[in-house]
Amino acid sequence: MSEQETPEAGRIYDPDRDHAFPDERVNAVLDQLATDDEVQAYLDAQNVNPVTRKRYNDHGKKHIDIVRNRALCLYDLLKRGGVEFNGAADHDGLEEADEAVIVALAATLHDIGHVVHRDEHPYYSIPLAADLLDRLLAEFYDVNEQVRMKGEVLHAILCHHTEESPLTLEAGVVRVADALDMERGRSRIPYERGGRGINTVSSQAIETVTLSSGEDYPVLVEIEMNNAAGVYQVDNLLKAKLNDSGLEEHIRIVALNSREEGNQIVERIEL
Repeated sequence: MSEQETPEAGRIYDPDRDHAFPDERVNAVLDQLATDDEVQAYLDAQNVNPVTRKRYNDHGKKHIDIVRNRALCLYDLLKRGGVEFNGAADHDGLEEADEAVIVALAATLHDIGHVVHRDEHPYYSIPLAADLLDRLLAEFYDVNEQVRMKGEVLHAILCHHTEESPLTLEAGVVRVADALDMERGRSRIPYERGGRGINTVSSQAIETVTLSSGEDYPVLVEIEMNNAAGVYQVDNLLKAKLNDSGLEEHIRIVALNSREEGNQIVERIEL
């Protein structure tokens, strides 16, 4: 069974697999993040405002784990498809190996602004992440490279918010990956606590999300839903994140309603 045929291909980033990019540096950064007490404290604390206080979908450690995995898998598939990235390439001193580091760091830190407030959280994430990056990047880069990497990571964090347009494909990957965490498990806690907002209800309708190499596109995103309410996640959230991401020409999205009963309102959506 090939790498792209394994059950977790397109869902879980495995540092031990062969990738379409130099992965030694990003794997070292992932190890660093997993053992950094301050980073882990933020990931623990950032769910209080969105989930406990606002009964919104998960934005804690589980969400970050899913987004980072999807982002790195998406990046890998795009690289396999020959897509050229520009975030690191536009800078003197940065290399191809730094592209995945930008993606991994931004995916990890993009939601830490939730410790301040759910509303406008991307803007609160910027100063908090900037302080962390000063320390995290110093282990791998000299001062010139640190400044450039810090700017690229902060750009990707800011642009996961649909109000800001990504100027790099690394930022586009993080933006789209954020919306790919839409499966029903994400809304379990707020749903059980009585949350019935459209984000929570629509998440309950999404069964699985998988990424694979497409025939005509570098990436095929397949979404299985059990209820027409899932259309909100696909059309209003994922489509909104894909628009202006820079990746529109490289990703195809197919959503299927798997419910067997007749009179389905929606059977198939293609974007």
